[in-house]
Amino acid sequence: MKERLVGWPLCWPLIVALGCASEPPKSTAAAAKSVNASADSFAAAREAMVDQQLRARDIKSSTVLQAMLKVPRHAFVPTDVRNLAYADHPLPIGAGQTISQPYIVAYMTEAADISPAEKVLEIGTGSGYQAAVLGEIAREVYTIEIVPELAERARSTLAELGYKNVHVKAGNGYLGWPEHAPFDAIVVTAAPDEIPQALVDQLAVGGKMVIPVGAVVQDMMIIEKTGRGVVERKTIPVRFVPMTGKPQ
Repeated sequence: MKERLVGWPLCWPLIVALGCASEPPKSTAAAAKSVNASADSFAAAREAMVDQQLRARDIKSSTVLQAMLKVPRHAFVPTDVRNLAYADHPLPIGAGQTISQPYIVAYMTEAADISPAEKVLEIGTGSGYQAAVLGEIAREVYTIEIVPELAERARSTLAELGYKNVHVKAGNGYLGWPEHAPFDAIVVTAAPDEIPQALVDQLAVGGKMVIPVGAVVQDMMIIEKTGRGVVERKTIPVRFVPMTGKPQ
């Protein structure tokens, strides 16, 4: 999955480590207190992330901010980097992929301009975090991951967290998910060298696709499908992993 070239913030988010006690809790009550403290710490880190990384960088949508505040990002990262779950940078998730910087997740979600009644396609499930954020806003989310083990892990995490409106498929994102098209919005979290026509075809009239495009130097593109054709707009410079599986 992903990453972008936007500058680092003046203030880092609150980073909270779970840590290990020097000795085991001495009672069930003590253990419960420790679990609650960890949950509270993650909640505090999530609030700091939203305030310092998102609001401070002009993410304005209250819907997006609420989704980012609610989704437990730490549940989508490996345990060995969970203490960095709310940091202002991407993190490795295995198979040579990453979970994106929180800002870029919020930026793409806001740019997609999704309403609660809409159906969304995501290309590049990765950890499942972006899909969960989309699932907090959209009616249905269909997400495709080309790496089978990542698709299965994301499916399991999303199910454990209760995201019944997020549907995961292991497959080639270049082909989209035509059985469920058209989509009101499409969010692509890996960079093709050109916009896949199949995805344009599966975008509903009036819909938006947010996609990084380019081989080395990449631009975030917002594609709008109108009744008179397709309108393309470049926004910010980004750096994502390449989108794989391009048909020959």
